Amino acid sequence: MDTKDIEAEAATLVLDSFTEATALRLGKLLVDLALADALPVVINIRTADRTLFHAALPGSAPLNDLWARRKSNTALAFQLPSLLVGQRNKAKAEGLDRHGLPPGDYADSGGAVPVRVKGVGMVAVATVSGLPQVEDHKLVVRGLRALIAG
Repeated sequence: MDTKDIEAEAATLVLDSFTEATALRLGKLLVDLALADALPVVINIRTADRTLFHAALPGSAPLNDLWARRKSNTALAFQLPSLLVGQRNKAKAEGLDRHGLPPGDYADSGGAVPVRVKGVGMVAVATVSGLPQVEDHKLVVRGLRALIAG
């Protein structure tokens, strides 16, 4: 995936509303998608100050929790998918340290995707960790698309 693809994709991932119940539905969708393919992932949905959903599926590791937190922090800070942040940084030969963001708290690897609401903007972030970064990203996008489709 290149940056233009990710930008175009992000523009289509906009919800009409988002509540705690929506976070639970999205979390369940992501769990079902992951379990159907026996994917060893951690799924996390959070706002800037609150975890709304978290699941560690069979085969995932404690490090996946840490990666999910770091990728979520990046998506929240930039208001962009972490995969897009990472690709832009790579293209500029830069890292998150350029922005003063410590690697223990931030990661620009794919898997954290903003949850956006029409007329409001980013309200949360949905994150998957445990697969290669592009696959983490794609799983979150699949879940968001399923949620939007109803």
